[in-house]
Amino acid sequence: MIVTRPLKSHTLTRPRDNRMIAGVCAGLARRFGLSTGVVRLAFVLSCLLPGPQFVVYLVLWAFLPSE
Repeated sequence: MIVTRPLKSHTLTRPRDNRMIAGVCAGLARRFGLSTGVVRLAFVLSCLLPGPQFVVYLVLWAFLPSE
């Protein structure tokens, strides 16, 4: 019988370390296995486009639990 452990799933939280403003980009990067710098750059570039990106960031900041 082979016993396997379940993979540790990273939940979507704002980490205490590696924060710049609120930790939203760091939490998203950790959850999806991306580099924090890539997520931050994508967010900054997306703010150049029309849309509610900044509002989404504020909502995530308000509703994502901190570690």
